[in-house]
Amino acid sequence: MKIIKKIVLAFVALIVLSLIGGYFYFDRKFSPPENYLKVSGNAENASVKWVSDEGNPYAALLLPVELKGIKKTFYMQLDFGSPITVFYKKSLQSVQEKFPSQIDFKEDVSLNFKVKNLSISSKKFQLLDYGKKADLDNPNSVNIIGTIGTDLLEKRIVSLNFINNTCSFTENEIENGFTKFEFKKRKLLFPAKIENQDLKLLYDSGTSGYELIINKEEWQKYKLKNSKLKVEKGNSWGNVLTVISASANKKMQFGDTQLKISEVTYVEGVSKMQTFLMKRSGMQGMIGNKIFLNHKLIIDCKNERFKVE
Repeated sequence: MKIIKKIVLAFVALIVLSLIGGYFYFDRKFSPPENYLKVSGNAENASVKWVSDEGNPYAALLLPVELKGIKKTFYMQLDFGSPITVFYKKSLQSVQEKFPSQIDFKEDVSLNFKVKNLSISSKKFQLLDYGKKADLDNPNSVNIIGTIGTDLLEKRIVSLNFINNTCSFTENEIENGFTKFEFKKRKLLFPAKIENQDLKLLYDSGTSGYELIINKEEWQKYKLKNSKLKVEKGNSWGNVLTVISASANKKMQFGDTQLKISEVTYVEGVSKMQTFLMKRSGMQGMIGNKIFLNHKLIIDCKNERFKVE
């Protein structure tokens, strides 16, 4: 019996150690890298540009930027689902061909760019093997060269005004009317309520054109019966997903502000690993920019609080 007991205890200990080891493995693997951004100044009321795609007028949200030494306007996507600011290798290579002395990169790239009077620089911007050749001869072209992530939100308070389509990055703290949220591994997890259900929702401005993305079971509960389905192909860093939306008529509460939900969405093709990580974080759904149309969203990551007006 003692031998059996020792074997059982050893087996339990092995399971516990495996779970602990697995936890630390995933914790390290999915923790964002150090924030290498150097930021100075502020940007007040920078104009944002919506990108449409296959009939969706709010597919992506772009911010105009200027690379140091290059007097041209480029664009970067505001993607607060990304924990880091990255540049697109294929796009930058085409810019480098015309401005070889301004851009020098290998595995990483050292750059300085501006959003109005906000200066952002790093010697270690990561490069993503993504993007397309920039059209530098056409003054009306929208050349997207990268993504601005939540590492910038660690440095500045962001105000997204979806009424006037402007964005501000400032150091000024506003005192009243805020709700606490979780800022874990540079992910924005907002508390919300639909009917009597409390939810923890990931805010991902990269899923710009969708109001509320949830699992299929909740989607079936929230959607209107006999609603016509809208099926699209989504792109997540080059991976193709099937995105299915239906009409809804619900209310979502953020603090003291109530917003209307007119559409709900679920996604097919998400990997088991992504599903595991979502459940592990406690996340029950995802919201994009569309839910905040005609409102103003202020996010203060330093104090882990947000406000919807």
